[in-house]
Amino acid sequence: MSVVGASLLVVRHGQSTWNAAGRWQGRADPALTELGEQQAADAALHVGPIDEVWTSDLVRARRTAEIVAAHLGLDVRIDPRLAERDAGEWEGLTRDEIEAGWPGWLAEHRRPPGFEPDDVVAARGIEVLSDLAGRSGRLLVVSHSGVIRAVERALEVSAGQLSNLGGVEFHLDPRGRLAVGERVVLLDPSEVEITTPKQI
Repeated sequence: MSVVGASLLVVRHGQSTWNAAGRWQGRADPALTELGEQQAADAALHVGPIDEVWTSDLVRARRTAEIVAAHLGLDVRIDPRLAERDAGEWEGLTRDEIEAGWPGWLAEHRRPPGFEPDDVVAARGIEVLSDLAGRSGRLLVVSHSGVIRAVERALEVSAGQLSNLGGVEFHLDPRGRLAVGERVVLLDPSEVEITTPKQI
């Protein structure tokens, strides 16, 4: 049996102002930096043929998608299910600030009230990506590291850090279930090196 449906290239947005400052973002809505906008423009040159562009409703993802879509001559379609996880009380904080307020929690993988659990993030991520993979052609989907990595983990794939404009190929398997393909980076190594985050 052959693979059915669309091929999805699901990527993390360009560098945001809070990425640059080392702050956890969650559902907060910081804009792209000038570098983030340039990353999106550079990624548009390497993304290859795309039939549709989809994005989270958060501005850092939406603006990334708009820049790439403009280069491709496509419209941008929004699905709020692609938004980053809610980081609860940690939104806007640096790792040092989190460690000061919640000593040892990061190392122990503990999370504060309001932090959206992995299984909830993965469930909505799998739902939306499965819906999109049921379409046809090749789709670019701009989302967030927390969502992409939660989906990978739920599908039992090792989920290391994602750089800005790094992503993962997804598709439906012959039984119609979401499957993980290869990881992809749409930027030159020099750009990736300075934008690899240690927070969502």
